[in-house]
Amino acid sequence: MRYFAEIAYRGTHYVGWQIQPNGVSVQQKVNEALRKILRDEEIACVGCGRTDAGVHATQFFLHYDTYAEIPETFLLRMNTVLPDDIVVKSHFPVAENAHARFDATLRAYEYFISFNKDAFGPDRVLWRHFRDLDFDLLQACCEVMKKYNDFPSFCKSKQGSKTTIINLQEIYWRQEGDTYILFISADRFIRGMVRLVVGAMMQVARGKMTIEEFESGIQKGERLKLALSAPAHGLYLMRVEYPYQFGTLPE
Repeated sequence: MRYFAEIAYRGTHYVGWQIQPNGVSVQQKVNEALRKILRDEEIACVGCGRTDAGVHATQFFLHYDTYAEIPETFLLRMNTVLPDDIVVKSHFPVAENAHARFDATLRAYEYFISFNKDAFGPDRVLWRHFRDLDFDLLQACCEVMKKYNDFPSFCKSKQGSKTTIINLQEIYWRQEGDTYILFISADRFIRGMVRLVVGAMMQVARGKMTIEEFESGIQKGERLKLALSAPAHGLYLMRVEYPYQFGTLPE
């Protein structure tokens, strides 16, 4: 039987979602919890994507297969066994061909930049101790990106990326108090893309790169000079959507 689970996690102490040889991953912790509760050593969950080390997720879906009986107290037991920074929010059976990664049609991220130091959240937002970002220029970068659908300029690594074609759905900055927040959604993202986008936009907003240079790099498919990869701890996977509603299973 195949099951989906919706989870959320704080990525601070993990090498990312995917199992890696150099540290503890979120996937590893979920696998361990599933195997312990269901007493099925063959369980290996598949995620809806992969987040880098330090990146957070408020909504993340995974699937796994098991013949074990699911206890009524499954959610409670999972959340008891898992570390405090990983939470299982829901769990449900799906069709045998449902796939957490390949069936997803939209992924939405947010990146948080705060100008106000927070003692309780230094690893959850990017804190800048000076206001050197022109908000209008940040927004102008979004308008530029809406013109294009091929983004090799923001590809961290060609490895694992068969194409750099990305169908952007929405991209914009908003301000909430002392915090700037980028919202970006698309059918898929290439590895490291959102952090590279934020880093390049920050360079434009700081006057280190012109908006013309920003657009020229995208147009030519070249890595942007002076572009930076924004720190991981300001990035969140916020939403993942599927072409079917859970409970209405795919054929």
